[in-house]
Amino acid sequence: MRRTVWRGLLAVLVLAAAGAALVAWLNLRGESPVSDQRPASLDAAAVARGAYLARAGNCVGCHTERGGVGYAGGRRMDTPFGALYAPNLTPDAQTGLGSWSPSEFWRALHHGRGRDGRLLYPAFPYPSYTQVTREDSDALWAYLQSLPPVRRANTPHVLRFPYNQQAALAVWRALYFRAEDFQPDPNRSAEWNRGAYLVRGLGHCVACHAARNVLGASRGGFELGGGLIPMENWYAPSLAAAGETSVAAWPAADVVALLQTGVAPHGMATGPMAEVVYRSTQYLSEPDLKAMAGYLQALPQLPPAQARAPAAEPAVLRQGEQLYGQHCAKCHGEQGQGVAGIYPPLAGNRAVTLPASVNLVKSVLHGGFAPATAGNPRPYGMPPFAQQLNDAELAALLSYLRQAWGHQAAAVSLLDVQRAR
Repeated sequence: MRRTVWRGLLAVLVLAAAGAALVAWLNLRGESPVSDQRPASLDAAAVARGAYLARAGNCVGCHTERGGVGYAGGRRMDTPFGALYAPNLTPDAQTGLGSWSPSEFWRALHHGRGRDGRLLYPAFPYPSYTQVTREDSDALWAYLQSLPPVRRANTPHVLRFPYNQQAALAVWRALYFRAEDFQPDPNRSAEWNRGAYLVRGLGHCVACHAARNVLGASRGGFELGGGLIPMENWYAPSLAAAGETSVAAWPAADVVALLQTGVAPHGMATGPMAEVVYRSTQYLSEPDLKAMAGYLQALPQLPPAQARAPAAEPAVLRQGEQLYGQHCAKCHGEQGQGVAGIYPPLAGNRAVTLPASVNLVKSVLHGGFAPATAGNPRPYGMPPFAQQLNDAELAALLSYLRQAWGHQAAAVSLLDVQRAR
Protein backbone atom coordinates (compact mmCIF):
# COMPACT_ATOMS: atom_id res chain seq x y z
CA MET A 1 0.00 0.00 0.00
CA ARG A 2 2.77 2.39 1.00
CA ARG A 3 4.69 1.60 -2.21
CA THR A 4 1.59 2.43 -4.28
CA VAL A 5 1.21 5.78 -2.52
CA TRP A 6 4.84 6.66 -3.15
CA ARG A 7 4.52 5.72 -6.79
CA GLY A 8 1.45 7.91 -7.10
CA LEU A 9 3.27 10.85 -5.47
CA LEU A 10 6.25 10.32 -7.72
CA ALA A 11 4.01 10.31 -10.80
CA VAL A 12 2.38 13.55 -9.65
CA LEU A 13 5.80 15.16 -9.09
CA VAL A 14 7.03 14.04 -12.50
CA LEU A 15 3.92 15.42 -14.18
CA ALA A 16 4.23 18.69 -12.25
CA ALA A 17 7.89 19.02 -13.21
CA ALA A 18 7.10 18.26 -16.85
CA GLY A 19 4.28 20.81 -16.82
CA ALA A 20 6.53 23.46 -15.25
CA ALA A 21 9.23 22.75 -17.82
CA LEU A 22 6.72 23.05 -20.66
CA VAL A 23 5.40 26.36 -19.31
CA ALA A 24 8.96 27.67 -18.96
CA TRP A 25 9.83 26.62 -22.50
CA LEU A 26 6.67 28.19 -23.91
CA ASN A 27 7.54 31.46 -22.15
CA LEU A 28 11.12 31.50 -23.42
CA ARG A 29 10.72 30.17 -26.96
CA GLY A 30 12.05 32.47 -29.63
CA GLU A 31 13.94 34.72 -27.22
CA SER A 32 17.53 35.69 -27.91
CA PRO A 33 20.04 37.05 -25.40
CA VAL A 34 19.57 40.79 -24.88
CA SER A 35 22.35 43.34 -24.96
CA ASP A 36 22.69 46.18 -22.46
CA GLN A 37 24.62 48.28 -24.96
CA ARG A 38 23.24 51.79 -25.57
CA PRO A 39 24.19 54.06 -28.48
CA ALA A 40 26.44 56.97 -27.63
CA SER A 41 23.91 59.47 -29.01
CA LEU A 42 20.34 59.59 -30.27
CA ASP A 43 19.65 59.76 -33.98
CA ALA A 44 17.41 62.75 -34.74
CA ALA A 45 15.55 60.94 -37.52
CA ALA A 46 14.85 57.98 -35.23
CA VAL A 47 13.56 60.32 -32.52
CA ALA A 48 11.19 62.01 -34.95
CA ARG A 49 9.98 58.66 -36.26
CA GLY A 50 9.55 57.38 -32.71
CA ALA A 51 7.42 60.40 -31.79
CA TYR A 52 5.07 59.55 -34.64
CA LEU A 53 4.96 55.86 -33.68
CA ALA A 54 4.23 56.74 -30.05
CA ARG A 55 1.23 58.71 -31.30
CA ALA A 56 0.14 55.75 -33.43
CA GLY A 57 0.26 53.53 -30.35
CA ASN A 58 -1.37 56.13 -28.07
CA CYS A 59 1.34 55.43 -25.50
CA VAL A 60 0.68 58.67 -23.63
CA GLY A 61 -2.95 57.67 -23.09
CA CYS A 62 -2.05 54.92 -20.63
CA HIS A 63 1.29 56.14 -19.36
CA THR A 64 0.09 59.50 -18.08
CA GLU A 65 -1.73 60.00 -14.80
CA ARG A 66 -4.65 62.44 -14.95
CA GLY A 67 -3.10 65.86 -14.42
CA GLY A 68 0.41 64.37 -14.45
CA VAL A 69 3.47 64.74 -16.66
CA GLY A 70 3.26 62.99 -20.01
CA TYR A 71 4.74 59.48 -20.08
CA ALA A 72 5.65 59.61 -16.36
CA GLY A 73 3.25 56.78 -15.54
CA GLY A 74 0.96 56.32 -12.57
CA ARG A 75 -2.35 55.92 -14.35
CA ARG A 76 -4.50 53.31 -12.63
CA MET A 77 -6.08 50.61 -14.77
CA ASP A 78 -8.74 48.55 -13.06
CA THR A 79 -9.12 44.96 -14.19
CA PRO A 80 -11.27 42.05 -13.01
CA PHE A 81 -8.13 40.79 -11.23
CA GLY A 82 -7.14 43.98 -9.40
CA ALA A 83 -5.51 47.31 -10.18
CA LEU A 84 -2.49 47.85 -12.41
CA TYR A 85 -0.47 51.08 -12.59
CA ALA A 86 1.27 52.19 -15.77
CA PRO A 87 5.05 52.59 -15.37
CA ASN A 88 7.23 55.61 -15.96
CA LEU A 89 8.52 55.73 -19.56
CA THR A 90 10.68 58.85 -19.21
CA PRO A 91 14.48 58.38 -19.24
CA ASP A 92 14.97 58.80 -15.51
CA ALA A 93 17.70 56.34 -14.56
CA GLN A 94 16.19 55.24 -11.26
CA THR A 95 12.43 55.22 -11.89
CA GLY A 96 12.04 55.22 -15.68
CA LEU A 97 13.72 53.82 -18.78
CA GLY A 98 16.99 55.71 -18.41
CA SER A 99 19.00 52.52 -17.94
CA TRP A 100 17.23 50.47 -20.61
CA SER A 101 18.97 49.50 -23.81
CA PRO A 102 17.23 49.27 -27.21
CA SER A 103 17.53 45.47 -26.98
CA GLU A 104 15.83 45.37 -23.57
CA PHE A 105 13.06 47.65 -24.79
CA TRP A 106 12.55 45.41 -27.83
CA ARG A 107 12.23 42.39 -25.56
CA ALA A 108 9.49 44.18 -23.59
CA LEU A 109 7.49 44.94 -26.76
CA HIS A 110 8.12 41.67 -28.56
CA HIS A 111 8.24 39.18 -25.69
CA GLY A 112 6.48 40.94 -22.82
CA ARG A 113 9.45 40.71 -20.47
CA GLY A 114 10.92 43.53 -18.40
CA ARG A 115 14.53 44.60 -18.08
CA ASP A 116 14.93 42.47 -14.95
CA GLY A 117 13.47 39.44 -16.74
CA ARG A 118 10.10 39.55 -15.01
CA LEU A 119 7.01 38.79 -17.09
CA LEU A 120 4.85 41.81 -17.88
CA TYR A 121 1.10 41.88 -17.47
CA PRO A 122 -0.78 41.99 -20.79
CA ALA A 123 -2.59 45.19 -19.82
CA PHE A 124 0.56 46.43 -21.55
CA PRO A 125 -0.65 45.20 -24.94
CA TYR A 126 2.42 43.22 -25.95
CA PRO A 127 0.13 40.54 -27.47
CA SER A 128 -0.35 43.21 -30.16
CA TYR A 129 3.00 44.99 -29.89
CA THR A 130 4.81 41.72 -30.56
CA GLN A 131 4.19 42.46 -34.24
CA VAL A 132 6.06 45.78 -34.09
CA THR A 133 9.28 45.62 -36.10
CA ARG A 134 12.68 45.95 -34.47
CA GLU A 135 13.30 49.13 -36.47
CA ASP A 136 10.12 50.73 -35.10
CA SER A 137 10.92 49.51 -31.59
CA ASP A 138 14.33 51.17 -31.74
CA ALA A 139 12.74 54.41 -32.96
CA LEU A 140 10.24 54.33 -30.08
CA TRP A 141 13.11 53.76 -27.65
CA ALA A 142 14.99 56.73 -29.11
CA TYR A 143 11.96 59.00 -28.75
CA LEU A 144 11.30 57.99 -25.15
CA GLN A 145 14.99 58.51 -24.34
CA SER A 146 14.73 62.05 -25.74
CA LEU A 147 12.01 63.08 -23.28
CA PRO A 148 12.82 65.12 -20.18
CA PRO A 149 13.48 62.65 -17.34
CA VAL A 150 10.90 62.67 -14.57
CA ARG A 151 11.67 61.19 -11.16
CA ARG A 152 8.49 59.33 -10.33
CA ALA A 153 8.60 55.95 -8.64
CA ASN A 154 6.32 53.34 -10.14
CA THR A 155 3.23 52.47 -8.11
CA PRO A 156 3.08 48.75 -7.25
CA HIS A 157 0.23 46.76 -8.77
CA VAL A 158 -2.55 45.63 -6.44
CA LEU A 159 -3.71 42.24 -7.70
CA ARG A 160 -5.48 39.43 -5.93
CA PHE A 161 -3.89 36.01 -5.41
CA PRO A 162 -3.02 34.10 -7.57
CA TYR A 163 -3.01 36.79 -10.27
CA ASN A 164 -0.14 38.57 -8.49
CA GLN A 165 2.14 35.57 -8.98
CA GLN A 166 4.65 35.27 -11.81
CA ALA A 167 3.90 31.54 -12.02
CA ALA A 168 0.22 32.25 -12.75
CA LEU A 169 1.20 34.81 -15.38
CA ALA A 170 3.57 32.29 -16.96
CA VAL A 171 0.73 29.79 -17.29
CA TRP A 172 -1.49 32.47 -18.85
CA ARG A 173 1.20 33.30 -21.38
CA ALA A 174 1.77 29.65 -22.17
CA LEU A 175 -1.92 29.35 -22.98
CA TYR A 176 -2.58 32.62 -24.77
CA PHE A 177 0.60 34.39 -25.94
CA ARG A 178 3.22 33.69 -28.52
CA ALA A 179 5.72 36.24 -29.81
CA GLU A 180 5.44 36.68 -33.56
CA ASP A 181 6.73 38.94 -36.29
CA PHE A 182 4.34 40.75 -38.59
CA GLN A 183 4.12 38.76 -41.81
CA PRO A 184 2.91 40.76 -44.85
CA ASP A 185 0.33 38.99 -46.96
CA PRO A 186 1.86 38.60 -50.44
CA ASN A 187 -1.62 38.41 -51.95
CA ARG A 188 -2.55 41.85 -50.63
CA SER A 189 -1.46 45.34 -51.59
CA ALA A 190 1.25 47.28 -49.79
CA GLU A 191 -1.44 49.65 -48.50
CA TRP A 192 -3.51 46.81 -47.02
CA ASN A 193 -0.42 45.36 -45.34
CA ARG A 194 0.47 48.74 -43.87
CA GLY A 195 -3.06 49.02 -42.51
CA ALA A 196 -2.88 45.52 -41.06
CA TYR A 197 0.42 46.37 -39.37
CA LEU A 198 -1.01 49.51 -37.77
CA VAL A 199 -4.34 48.02 -36.71
CA ARG A 200 -2.98 44.71 -35.44
CA GLY A 201 0.27 46.04 -34.01
CA LEU A 202 0.82 49.56 -32.73
CA GLY A 203 -2.87 50.46 -32.88
CA HIS A 204 -3.70 47.36 -30.74
CA CYS A 205 -7.35 47.75 -31.75
CA VAL A 206 -8.11 44.20 -30.64
CA ALA A 207 -7.39 45.24 -27.04
CA CYS A 208 -10.86 46.82 -27.00
CA HIS A 209 -12.71 45.43 -30.03
CA ALA A 210 -12.70 41.78 -28.97
CA ALA A 211 -14.52 39.76 -26.36
CA ARG A 212 -12.48 38.28 -23.51
CA ASN A 213 -12.69 35.04 -21.61
CA VAL A 214 -12.70 34.70 -17.82
CA LEU A 215 -8.90 34.92 -17.75
CA GLY A 216 -8.82 38.13 -19.78
CA ALA A 217 -7.58 36.63 -23.05
CA SER A 218 -9.13 37.70 -26.34
CA ARG A 219 -11.59 35.20 -27.74
CA GLY A 220 -13.90 34.88 -30.71
CA GLY A 221 -13.46 33.49 -34.18
CA PHE A 222 -13.76 36.84 -35.94
CA GLU A 223 -11.08 39.49 -35.82
CA LEU A 224 -12.26 42.70 -34.14
CA GLY A 225 -15.65 41.08 -33.50
CA GLY A 226 -16.53 43.40 -30.61
CA GLY A 227 -16.82 43.01 -26.87
CA LEU A 228 -17.41 44.72 -23.54
CA ILE A 229 -14.34 46.59 -22.28
CA PRO A 230 -13.66 45.11 -18.82
CA MET A 231 -14.34 47.44 -15.88
CA GLU A 232 -15.00 50.45 -18.13
CA ASN A 233 -18.39 49.00 -19.12
CA TRP A 234 -18.26 50.43 -22.62
CA TYR A 235 -19.08 48.13 -25.49
CA ALA A 236 -16.45 48.24 -28.24
CA PRO A 237 -18.64 47.26 -31.20
CA SER A 238 -17.75 44.77 -33.85
CA LEU A 239 -15.82 46.24 -36.76
CA ALA A 240 -16.86 43.24 -38.85
CA ALA A 241 -20.65 43.35 -38.48
CA ALA A 242 -22.88 45.50 -40.66
CA GLY A 243 -25.34 45.92 -37.79
CA GLU A 244 -22.62 47.33 -35.55
CA THR A 245 -19.71 49.43 -36.80
CA SER A 246 -18.44 47.73 -39.91
CA VAL A 247 -17.19 50.32 -42.41
CA ALA A 248 -17.13 47.90 -45.34
CA ALA A 249 -19.87 49.82 -47.14
CA TRP A 250 -18.56 53.31 -46.32
CA PRO A 251 -16.68 55.48 -48.79
CA ALA A 252 -13.01 55.26 -47.82
CA ALA A 253 -12.88 59.03 -47.35
CA ASP A 254 -15.52 58.79 -44.61
CA VAL A 255 -13.49 56.19 -42.71
CA VAL A 256 -10.45 58.47 -42.92
CA ALA A 257 -12.55 61.41 -41.74
CA LEU A 258 -13.78 59.51 -38.69
CA LEU A 259 -10.25 58.55 -37.68
CA GLN A 260 -8.87 62.00 -38.44
CA THR A 261 -11.59 64.31 -37.10
CA GLY A 262 -13.84 62.12 -34.94
CA VAL A 263 -16.91 62.77 -37.10
CA ALA A 264 -18.19 61.40 -40.40
CA PRO A 265 -21.53 61.41 -42.24
CA HIS A 266 -22.27 57.93 -40.85
CA GLY A 267 -20.95 58.18 -37.32
CA MET A 268 -19.13 59.98 -34.51
CA ALA A 269 -16.41 58.83 -32.12
CA THR A 270 -17.52 59.01 -28.48
CA GLY A 271 -16.51 57.36 -25.22
CA PRO A 272 -13.11 55.61 -25.23
CA MET A 273 -12.86 55.90 -29.03
CA ALA A 274 -13.04 59.68 -28.75
CA GLU A 275 -9.87 59.58 -26.66
CA VAL A 276 -8.16 57.36 -29.24
CA VAL A 277 -8.95 59.89 -31.98
CA TYR A 278 -8.00 62.83 -29.76
CA ARG A 279 -4.63 61.45 -28.64
CA SER A 280 -3.68 59.22 -31.55
CA THR A 281 -5.32 58.83 -34.92
CA GLN A 282 -5.90 62.52 -35.69
CA TYR A 283 -2.11 62.88 -35.89
CA LEU A 284 -1.48 60.06 -38.34
CA SER A 285 -0.54 60.75 -41.92
CA GLU A 286 -3.08 60.60 -44.72
CA PRO A 287 -1.44 57.51 -46.29
CA ASP A 288 -1.51 55.66 -42.95
CA LEU A 289 -5.14 56.58 -42.33
CA LYS A 290 -6.06 55.38 -45.82
CA ALA A 291 -4.18 52.15 -45.17
CA MET A 292 -6.06 51.57 -41.91
CA ALA A 293 -9.35 52.38 -43.62
CA GLY A 294 -8.62 49.90 -46.41
CA TYR A 295 -7.74 47.17 -43.95
CA LEU A 296 -10.88 47.74 -41.86
CA GLN A 297 -13.07 47.78 -44.95
CA ALA A 298 -11.65 44.44 -46.08
CA LEU A 299 -12.33 42.59 -42.81
CA PRO A 300 -14.31 39.35 -43.25
CA GLN A 301 -17.89 40.17 -42.29
CA LEU A 302 -19.93 38.49 -39.59
CA PRO A 303 -23.27 37.06 -40.69
CA PRO A 304 -26.24 39.38 -39.95
CA ALA A 305 -28.31 38.74 -36.83
CA GLN A 306 -31.61 37.05 -37.60
CA ALA A 307 -33.60 37.28 -34.36
CA ARG A 308 -35.98 40.19 -33.86
CA ALA A 309 -36.09 41.58 -30.32
CA PRO A 310 -39.47 41.55 -28.56
CA ALA A 311 -41.23 44.93 -28.47
CA ALA A 312 -41.32 46.92 -25.25
CA GLU A 313 -44.62 47.37 -23.45
CA PRO A 314 -46.89 49.90 -25.25
CA ALA A 315 -47.08 52.08 -22.14
CA VAL A 316 -43.28 52.22 -21.97
CA LEU A 317 -43.01 53.22 -25.63
CA ARG A 318 -45.67 55.92 -25.20
CA GLN A 319 -43.77 57.34 -22.23
CA GLY A 320 -40.51 57.19 -24.18
CA GLU A 321 -42.04 58.96 -27.17
CA GLN A 322 -43.32 61.73 -24.89
CA LEU A 323 -39.90 62.13 -23.26
CA TYR A 324 -38.25 62.22 -26.68
CA GLY A 325 -40.51 65.06 -27.74
CA GLN A 326 -39.70 66.99 -24.56
CA HIS A 327 -35.93 66.50 -24.42
CA CYS A 328 -34.56 65.29 -27.76
CA ALA A 329 -36.68 66.28 -30.77
CA LYS A 330 -35.52 69.91 -30.79
CA CYS A 331 -32.00 68.80 -31.80
CA HIS A 332 -32.45 65.34 -33.30
CA GLY A 333 -35.72 66.04 -35.16
CA GLU A 334 -39.26 64.74 -34.80
CA GLN A 335 -38.37 61.70 -36.94
CA GLY A 336 -34.85 61.29 -35.58
CA GLN A 337 -33.36 62.77 -38.73
CA GLY A 338 -30.84 65.03 -36.95
CA VAL A 339 -29.11 68.03 -38.51
CA ALA A 340 -26.26 67.32 -40.93
CA GLY A 341 -22.87 68.21 -39.48
CA ILE A 342 -24.35 69.28 -36.14
CA TYR A 343 -26.66 66.79 -34.47
CA PRO A 344 -26.37 63.13 -35.51
CA PRO A 345 -29.46 61.33 -36.78
CA LEU A 346 -30.93 58.73 -34.45
CA ALA A 347 -33.11 57.01 -37.04
CA GLY A 348 -31.02 54.27 -38.63
CA ASN A 349 -28.09 55.03 -36.34
CA ARG A 350 -26.23 51.82 -35.51
CA ALA A 351 -24.96 53.29 -32.25
CA VAL A 352 -28.58 53.36 -31.09
CA THR A 353 -29.32 49.75 -31.99
CA LEU A 354 -26.13 47.94 -30.92
CA PRO A 355 -26.75 44.55 -29.31
CA ALA A 356 -25.45 46.00 -26.04
CA SER A 357 -27.28 49.14 -24.94
CA VAL A 358 -24.63 50.25 -22.44
CA ASN A 359 -23.01 52.88 -24.70
CA LEU A 360 -26.36 54.53 -25.39
CA VAL A 361 -27.26 54.52 -21.70
CA LYS A 362 -23.91 56.04 -20.68
CA SER A 363 -24.05 58.68 -23.42
CA VAL A 364 -27.47 59.92 -22.36
CA LEU A 365 -26.60 59.73 -18.67
CA HIS A 366 -23.24 61.47 -18.89
CA GLY A 367 -23.41 63.33 -22.20
CA GLY A 368 -22.10 62.52 -25.64
CA PHE A 369 -19.04 64.36 -26.91
CA ALA A 370 -16.88 63.98 -29.99
CA PRO A 371 -13.16 64.73 -29.62
CA ALA A 372 -11.76 68.16 -30.38
CA THR A 373 -9.46 67.72 -33.36
CA ALA A 374 -7.67 69.92 -35.87
CA GLY A 375 -10.34 69.02 -38.42
CA ASN A 376 -13.21 69.58 -35.99
CA PRO A 377 -11.91 71.94 -33.28
CA ARG A 378 -15.30 72.83 -31.76
CA PRO A 379 -17.45 69.72 -31.93
CA TYR A 380 -21.08 69.77 -30.90
CA GLY A 381 -21.93 67.72 -27.85
CA MET A 382 -24.96 66.46 -25.97
CA PRO A 383 -25.43 67.50 -22.33
CA PRO A 384 -25.88 64.86 -19.62
CA PHE A 385 -29.41 63.92 -18.55
CA ALA A 386 -28.49 62.05 -15.37
CA GLN A 387 -30.04 64.76 -13.19
CA GLN A 388 -33.10 65.42 -15.35
CA LEU A 389 -34.42 61.91 -15.84
CA ASN A 390 -34.82 59.09 -13.35
CA ASP A 391 -33.93 55.49 -14.14
CA ALA A 392 -37.42 54.48 -15.25
CA GLU A 393 -37.69 57.50 -17.54
CA LEU A 394 -34.29 56.83 -19.08
CA ALA A 395 -35.21 53.20 -19.68
CA ALA A 396 -38.45 54.24 -21.39
CA LEU A 397 -36.77 56.90 -23.53
CA LEU A 398 -33.99 54.60 -24.68
CA SER A 399 -36.37 51.71 -25.33
CA TYR A 400 -38.32 54.07 -27.58
CA LEU A 401 -35.17 55.09 -29.46
CA ARG A 402 -34.24 51.43 -30.01
CA GLN A 403 -37.70 50.53 -31.34
CA ALA A 404 -38.83 53.68 -33.18
CA TRP A 405 -38.39 54.42 -36.90
CA GLY A 406 -38.18 50.74 -37.84
CA HIS A 407 -35.53 49.85 -35.26
CA GLN A 408 -35.73 46.32 -33.88
CA ALA A 409 -33.27 46.41 -30.97
CA ALA A 410 -34.00 45.06 -27.51
CA ALA A 411 -35.62 47.33 -24.94
CA VAL A 412 -33.52 48.93 -22.20
CA SER A 413 -34.37 47.66 -18.74
CA LEU A 414 -34.33 49.49 -15.43
CA LEU A 415 -31.40 47.29 -14.41
CA ASP A 416 -29.44 48.33 -17.54
CA VAL A 417 -29.73 51.97 -16.50
CA GLN A 418 -28.89 51.29 -12.86
CA ARG A 419 -25.73 49.40 -13.83
CA ALA A 420 -24.54 52.25 -16.05
CA ARG A 421 -25.41 54.92 -13.51
